Amino acid sequence: MPAEPGKKLFVGPRFRRIRQQLGLSQTQIAEGLGISPSYVNLIERNQRPVTAQILLRLAETYDLDLRDLATADEDRFFAELNEIFSDPLFRQIDVPKQELRDLAELCPGVTHALQRLYAAYTEARQGETLAAAQMADRDVGTRYEANPVERVRELIEANRNYFPELEQAAETLRDELNVPAEGLYAALAARLREKHSIQTRIMPVDVMRETLRRFDRHRRQLLISELVDPPGRAFQLAFQLGLGECAQQLETIINRAGPLDDAPRRLFRITLGNYFAAAVMMPYPAFLAAAEALNYDIHVLAQRFNSGFEQVCHRLTTLQRPNARGIPFFLLRVDNAGNVSKRFSSGTFPFSKFGGTCPLWNVHSTFDTPDRLLKQVIELSDGTRYFSIAQMVRRPVAPHPLPQPRFAIGLGCEIRHAARLVYAAGMDLEKTEGTPIGVNCRLCERENCAQRAEPPITRTLILDETTRRVSSFAFSNAREL
Repeated sequence: MPAEPGKKLFVGPRFRRIRQQLGLSQTQIAEGLGISPSYVNLIERNQRPVTAQILLRLAETYDLDLRDLATADEDRFFAELNEIFSDPLFRQIDVPKQELRDLAELCPGVTHALQRLYAAYTEARQGETLAAAQMADRDVGTRYEANPVERVRELIEANRNYFPELEQAAETLRDELNVPAEGLYAALAARLREKHSIQTRIMPVDVMRETLRRFDRHRRQLLISELVDPPGRAFQLAFQLGLGECAQQLETIINRAGPLDDAPRRLFRITLGNYFAAAVMMPYPAFLAAAEALNYDIHVLAQRFNSGFEQVCHRLTTLQRPNARGIPFFLLRVDNAGNVSKRFSSGTFPFSKFGGTCPLWNVHSTFDTPDRLLKQVIELSDGTRYFSIAQMVRRPVAPHPLPQPRFAIGLGCEIRHAARLVYAAGMDLEKTEGTPIGVNCRLCERENCAQRAEPPITRTLILDETTRRVSSFAFSNAREL
């Protein structure tokens, strides 16, 4: 992120965080950069800008990627604050958006604490609703618990979906196996057998029923359903290896997250095991090099690394290694009812933590065109533009006549990265009109949207029985106080 000539760059809080992460005092980093400690102090207090020369010196001296000073985290924090303060709880409090942005930039720790507090408040409110319903039904046997899925998603976002300890362990394992992608399953099965005394067996569906993988500790057998496709089988073996061979790395990462209840702790371990499995199937250096060479052609990458479409999309969101980054992708997975089961923002897209997504985003249209990959330029109300692709994927995990799960996978990036994608070839991205979308209906203030499912909670409804508009909800332009 080099500074443009003549442009003043104020990145004090981010500069301070990087210094603290390096374990340096203001005096020590000043010596390394050839400037005075007082100037460092002024930079960190946003009273002096950071010049291009200082930025380059910082990157060279401490082997940093200049994108570490980018605004991705601040943008994500701002989106979270904006969602929080749009709650009716704050209806009588007028908090300007600029104040929220200032808070996100200057006090990221406070922002994170507010997000945690609001999540706890929301969960407690849901718990009270559940308790009231249970009392009405005289059902007092169920206790509401905080959502471990959201807690783990928060931890993944905090790490930018990149875990260097697991990447290194995966690369070491692939080097030791020394096999091409098509030979990975057999090599993993041999590793489990020879090093861990675990036999791998592919089992009939009438034996496994609804289970896809099960580790029998007593018999030392890893049982895989015959319904799991070849990429999925290799993934499950790599996952099992990760639990055994990376136990120390997993524990280190989990402990670094701070105190966790049992459910989020277990789920985080499973999530990290899945991360390791993907890293084994698609080793970072080879995968990044192939992605760049192929202009991020997902289908070719899937063939080259013997992986599935969703596996490749997910792996692309993890390419965040300093000095070896890929495009910062965000990812979304929804079912045909609009339920969000997977999302990663990479700090670039302001996903809502509560509720679904915008129906104008063509990720929802993939269920109508299951054999096509769709592409779209989308634009948020603040003018930020993104390029996204979407495709439906099937999971044949149940015998006939049981329904087969279908999901839509959406993968996107900021429009400035789109030219590097094979899917944007031939498009004039600057002239392509973006589809106006919102984060979701309750946070979107766009007027006259025919797809609107509910009014924005930040605006006052206008109710007029004499008029029927395109949108089911009309509302005032003035923000509700």
